[in-house]
Amino acid sequence: MIATEPIDRYLERLASREPTPGGGAVGALHAAQGAALIGMVARYSTGAGYAQVGEEVLDIQVSAETQRIGALKLADEDGAAFQGVIDAYRLPKGSTSEVDQRRQSIQEALRGAAAPPQDLVVVAAAIVALGERLAGIANPNLISDVAAAAEAARAAAATARINIEINLSSISGAAMQRPLH
Repeated sequence: MIATEPIDRYLERLASREPTPGGGAVGALHAAQGAALIGMVARYSTGAGYAQVGEEVLDIQVSAETQRIGALKLADEDGAAFQGVIDAYRLPKGSTSEVDQRRQSIQEALRGAAAPPQDLVVVAAAIVALGERLAGIANPNLISDVAAAAEAARAAAATARINIEINLSSISGAAMQRPLH
């Protein structure tokens, strides 16, 4: 589980010749870092000088934590979904029925692999929106952290979009007819 893994171990796995974690996990971690930065800025935007916006800052802080947890969950879901694609490609293809079953399994796995990045786009958009809310009311000394959070969320969304496009481009017409979720 990426959320509880030491960062040096995660980076070793990322750099290894293993298919997971990969770009999807990296994108999700971009989002988690962005959400964490939003939460940090919100925590520094409290006290007497921020009393008029205290409720909004608290709401942003709680929402950022929810998005951070959700992004970390998506990092693991992305890895599991991609492992499903790998497993489907490893299915036997000796007989006609095995070829058909393998093809169908690959299509379903690819559809499943498109779901976590689709959810990541939503999480990333929520983080950017939190940053926009916070920018006008936050401790002005930390505006660069709000900008860094927004850029991390944008990177997450861009990575997710690419993963969605790649996965969906490999799905046949019949499998595309059903919604991803």
